[in-house]
Amino acid sequence: MARDVIASFPERFEWVLDDLRGLVTPRPVLVDGWGCRPSLVAAVTDPARMIVLVPTDEWRLRQSRQLPRAARIGHQVSDPDLAARNRIERDRLIALDAVAQARALGIRVIEVDGTRPATAIADEVGEHFRAFLPVPAA
Repeated sequence: MARDVIASFPERFEWVLDDLRGLVTPRPVLVDGWGCRPSLVAAVTDPARMIVLVPTDEWRLRQSRQLPRAARIGHQVSDPDLAARNRIERDRLIALDAVAQARALGIRVIEVDGTRPATAIADEVGEHFRAFLPVPAA
């Protein structure tokens, strides 16, 4: 499953690029999404302008236990528990692939493990991108 999903990312990323080509704005654009793989994004922008946020295995498992939507299987299967475990493993492998790509390209990786509030992570992301943002007028 992971291999098939990873193989689908280039096509998905083309859809993202199509959407971005339709935007006209003088402001920087923040892009996030499943199909935005480090190697694909780095091919069209400076890797210094990127961050990869990735959940730890423990956080992913906690989310699947505590959030009904995180554990939901979208279609009928003969063994829902096995399907849930397979999806968690698929997502783990996809995350490992993203981290490996990011590190090989010198892209910053931030692991999300649930120990820091979202505001702290947002501040870290904001600090990373500060150099790329226009200075606010006084």
